[in-house]
Amino acid sequence: MPGVSAPAPVIKLVQRTTEPAAAQLLRSTAAAVIAFAVAQWALPEPHPAPLTAPLTALLVVQVTLYATLTTGIRRVNSVVVGVLIASGFSSLVGLSWWSLGLTIFTSLLIGRFVRVNEFVPEVAISAMLVLGVAQVADTAWERVFETLIGAGVGLLFNLLFAPPVWVETAGASISGMGQRMGSMFRVLGEEIGGNHPVAEAAARLHEARRLDHDIVEVDASLRQAEESLMLNPRVRQGLLYRVVLRTGLDTLEICAVVLRVLTRTLTDLAKARTEEALFPEDVAACLRELFGHMSDAIEGFAVMITTPIAASGEEAEERLAEALSRSRTTRDRVADLLLEDVQEHPRQWQLHGALLAEIDRILDELDIDKRTERLGEELDRRSAEMHERHPRLRAVARRLRGATQSRPRAET
Repeated sequence: MPGVSAPAPVIKLVQRTTEPAAAQLLRSTAAAVIAFAVAQWALPEPHPAPLTAPLTALLVVQVTLYATLTTGIRRVNSVVVGVLIASGFSSLVGLSWWSLGLTIFTSLLIGRFVRVNEFVPEVAISAMLVLGVAQVADTAWERVFETLIGAGVGLLFNLLFAPPVWVETAGASISGMGQRMGSMFRVLGEEIGGNHPVAEAAARLHEARRLDHDIVEVDASLRQAEESLMLNPRVRQGLLYRVVLRTGLDTLEICAVVLRVLTRTLTDLAKARTEEALFPEDVAACLRELFGHMSDAIEGFAVMITTPIAASGEEAEERLAEALSRSRTTRDRVADLLLEDVQEHPRQWQLHGALLAEIDRILDELDIDKRTERLGEELDRRSAEMHERHPRLRAVARRLRGATQSRPRAET
């Protein structure tokens, strides 16, 4: 199947170039070592090696600042709850098989009610580690203190040595998605003429269905980019970046669904016309030209939403507008030719109408005016939600941005 062979996942390739494994390894190692040294200095002698502190720091240092903050809070919460459960059980019963089982069951049950999410097992692990020592009271609070040290070091480490903003990663993933959809349209155009084997049409339908998996991968990359922009005082217009990429991916997802339906229509036509050409030669030539323009439009749309707002962004918008204009002009010619064909050969006329409707839906989704309107509505909605949910957070963010902007002026 030329032109549409499945490439390696774009997200994994871009992640290796944007955040090298060596850099992430050094960040995690440094945070763990610093947490261990701080815990050794802060805890009174004698005490066992404070390995909980580096463990917590290692797990708290995440890829994004937002993930680091939320993960740190949940991890500290899970450890403290586990320690309190172990302290309570140690004062009532000793360590035996049934008390251990009861402690684990209680920890897992309570962990689901304290909203620690993926750290529910950490509640039981903390309770078991504390329950198994001789002096539970002292060790329990030392473990809590070690956890707080590790979480604090992890948070400060990511604040001082901030992880990357993943906008470029998400942009590359979205661009790869647009190129893949564009190549599918080109291949459909190349195969539209003459007799169209059912197996070939079914292969294109299968390829279109695989776009769902690509959407999931791109969505994961975009979620990471959205998190990297949240609670980051260094990023200006973070909401704008998030909305531009998210609404753009939503549009591509709709287009992918319609593309899958379009390949279904072509497959049904191929099944009904096994002994004849799928379309007359003049219709096939126009469809080939139309699919070429639609390929340019989808790829241009992906470039436009991932290009910074600058002169290059305006150029991408102009290219998209030109591709859409050519697509609509060619689509009208195709409609006229299909109407003539249906009048002469009325069989499967409903599939011709479905094909035109699917083409219209894709062109409508890529329309620049519609995108501008949708982008404005989404920005207004998210801004209103943020003001209603986090008024204090918005005030702090405005102060941080104001301090960042006034600092260069003061220095000059």
